[in-house]
Amino acid sequence: MEGTVFTPSLEAMKHVKSEQGEMLTKPFLDVSKLILPVIDKFGAALALVKSDIGGNITRLENKYLSNPTEFEKLYSLVQVEISAKTSKGSSSCTNGLLWLTRAMDFLVELFRNLLAHPDWTMSQACTDSYTKTLKKWHGWLASASFTVAMKLAPDRKKFMDVIGGSGDINADMEKFCANFSPFLEENHKFLASVGMDDLKAS
Repeated sequence: MEGTVFTPSLEAMKHVKSEQGEMLTKPFLDVSKLILPVIDKFGAALALVKSDIGGNITRLENKYLSNPTEFEKLYSLVQVEISAKTSKGSSSCTNGLLWLTRAMDFLVELFRNLLAHPDWTMSQACTDSYTKTLKKWHGWLASASFTVAMKLAPDRKKFMDVIGGSGDINADMEKFCANFSPFLEENHKFLASVGMDDLKAS
């Protein structure tokens, strides 16, 4: 493959914000989709994360497609639910954006761990990022399934070779974390402003 598995998402990130600095729905979802091939390479260990991310992208995308003009800006998907008092529903777009953002926090933290701790196994890197990000929002059951799944993490060197392609994987991974995490922070800030950033899994 040309470049690394991160190359397409790094390119797509340039379009996430409008000239006015607003988060745009389709470009944000496009970048999120481009991370799915990276998660694929983790195999069974992150199958749960992948289906969760995929499901939330689909939910947000369907809402966007129902009226691309009205929902051009990412946060309009939430604002319309806040007004209608439907934002707390488990199948709401607000919930979808919250969990999509949290899953992405986990991935960014995982990539940071891989960069910062060359001596860690993949399983260690996954478990540490899970503890720092998703764990406090998960109930006992989700937490237990996650812990089991982490034991299935692939061999680190094999994984890095597979996602590296013909590019500089560490540089791209670092760039991905640096460029993508401000979007995630902005999502949290917005969700907190409407009182929706601290919902726990049911």
